[in-house]
Amino acid sequence: MASLTVEEIKSRWNEVLDGVLEIDRIAWLAFFDARIVSVDSGVLIINFSDPQKFGGDHNFSMARNPRHLALLQEKIQEVFKEPLEVLEV
Repeated sequence: MASLTVEEIKSRWNEVLDGVLEIDRIAWLAFFDARIVSVDSGVLIINFSDPQKFGGDHNFSMARNPRHLALLQEKIQEVFKEPLEVLEV
């Protein structure tokens, strides 16, 4: 299995999100502004921080629906033909 790079994921991220949107608009809303941080050993790290949106620390990962994360991971596997675990930091 070839290792994906951040650049490869970023170049096709909209395909992943479009697949999520086709199934569940709420799940798409949960991830559409995620930033891809890194990918290593089958783990994709995403982040939602944006200093222009919020002045302080904000982490809503505990509030995210696990089914939405599962759908995102499913669409990642469909697009890249490689499973990735998604973690938010």
